[in-house]
Amino acid sequence: MKTYDFDRIVDRHGTNAVKYDALTDVFGSKELLPLWVADMDFATPDFILDALRRRLDHPVLGYTQLPDDYWPQIAAWIEARHGWRPDPAWMRFIPGIVKGIGMAVLALTRPGDKVVIQPPVYHPFRLVPERNGRQVVLNPLREYPGGGYSMDFDQLARVADDRCRLLLLSNPHNPGGIVWDPETLRRLAAICDRRGVVVVSDEIHCDMALYGHRHRPFASVSDAAAHCSVTFGAPTKTFNIAGVVSSYAIVPDEALRRRFFGWLEAGEFHEAPLLSAVATRAAFTPEGDAWRRQMLRYVEANVDFTDDFLRRYVPRIRAIRPEASFLVWLDCRGLGLRHEELQRLFIDEARLALNDGALFGREGEGFMRLNVGAPRAV
Repeated sequence: MKTYDFDRIVDRHGTNAVKYDALTDVFGSKELLPLWVADMDFATPDFILDALRRRLDHPVLGYTQLPDDYWPQIAAWIEARHGWRPDPAWMRFIPGIVKGIGMAVLALTRPGDKVVIQPPVYHPFRLVPERNGRQVVLNPLREYPGGGYSMDFDQLARVADDRCRLLLLSNPHNPGGIVWDPETLRRLAAICDRRGVVVVSDEIHCDMALYGHRHRPFASVSDAAAHCSVTFGAPTKTFNIAGVVSSYAIVPDEALRRRFFGWLEAGEFHEAPLLSAVATRAAFTPEGDAWRRQMLRYVEANVDFTDDFLRRYVPRIRAIRPEASFLVWLDCRGLGLRHEELQRLFIDEARLALNDGALFGREGEGFMRLNVGAPRAV
């Protein structure tokens, strides 16, 4: 089996990479170590780049349809890793996860309807519904004293009234790194299905479970979950190809599928760009799985290093060890700093560009999100 080099430093400056070339605009300085935007600094796997090059050797880049084996290949990948084989008829291309959330909001709700989110959570979950004229309702996660989170079902039952139409689920959770257990997902599905709330499950980190944890697709945990769910996935986080849009939606319920897919197809949003299929097919292969497993072991070692370093040298900052993905949620509240002071500490003194925890909601104040998807030397 081929061994991949994750220690290689790749210079991304000057490539219009948001992570590097937007530093001045976002943080006021380009002289920072960028550990914020959620893409990795590992080279995109060679077998994906080779597949793209082979396609670009053909001199015509015209209108392109998805190959017949595209959805069966993705379904087989999901089944092999997560024990659930979606029917290809349930699947459609979407032009990105955040765009997919916006499309679900527009297709499945009306202005003034309520959308439930569970902060601290990925900030577009709040911004996308708000900017589309929907009312965002908070169902904050319960924080464990020793770190980690659980869902607050009692509070959800109180706020999920007859104006609630969607709940946006981060599964695995960003920024908390939680791999939700099947019983939690079943309880969530039971409440939402009974109240007519559609769960949009963002599962973009599903192939990046760490330390033996296992991801459970929300739609797979019960009949209720299958009935009330729209699942979004993509190979982009796992294989570091976020610049190649290759996301997909899975909707098992026929009535819900007609509503959402009908909306997508009316605007031709389900039409995939030429290189999307090329990259995805190259990723979802045995060779891709071998690369993925080596990458995850390297990320686990980076998480271990981060946790050990903080325990030894900065004990007032605590790493919440993720169960999935390359994002580490740092609890900085032990420093006793106000929000502005914490920002100055990281940017002006440590010279680090991290995501401010307050971005993920009031519940994230005092935290920072650190991307450890980088060579160990970084």
